[in-house]
Amino acid sequence: MNHLIDILQLSTQEIDELVAKANDIIARPEAYAHKCDGKILATLFFEPSTRTRLSFESAMLSLGGKVLGFSSASSSSASKGESVSDTIRTVSCYSDIIAMRHPKEGAPLVASMHSEVPVINAGDGGHNHPTQTLTDLLTIQREKGRFNDPGRAEAAELRQERSTQEAQHPL
Repeated sequence: MNHLIDILQLSTQEIDELVAKANDIIARPEAYAHKCDGKILATLFFEPSTRTRLSFESAMLSLGGKVLGFSSASSSSASKGESVSDTIRTVSCYSDIIAMRHPKEGAPLVASMHSEVPVINAGDGGHNHPTQTLTDLLTIQREKGRFNDPGRAEAAELRQERSTQEAQHPL
């Protein structure tokens, strides 16, 4: 089982492969329309994040899968004091993969230690946001034709955001 908690987990080759796959999905969406038939994504968003949550949900639905989850901690058992590990243990019984966003740094890592299914870190405080980093790299590659040697202006601009600070690793 592979969790995605930190962009540093991925080699340059793995990032290249993910970006190539994303480009293929964009170019040929019909070829991927049923890749996740019968699969369920759980979106566990312990803090608000409309764009990130909806991008995960839209992607899963576009791949033929289904989605369940919550969009804020107040609409989950966390509001009654349930721990992240207890939530994950329960939700991993209902899903095939979990996308989790949490305000506390390290919460997705804790979740991955208690999950029966892969966990994707959809942002944890000011710490990691590997999927946003991958999205940024895809955008750079599509707009500039490369992402392994950004120009000075692009690199300076990237350094201004948390997710793109992570992008400096593969660059």
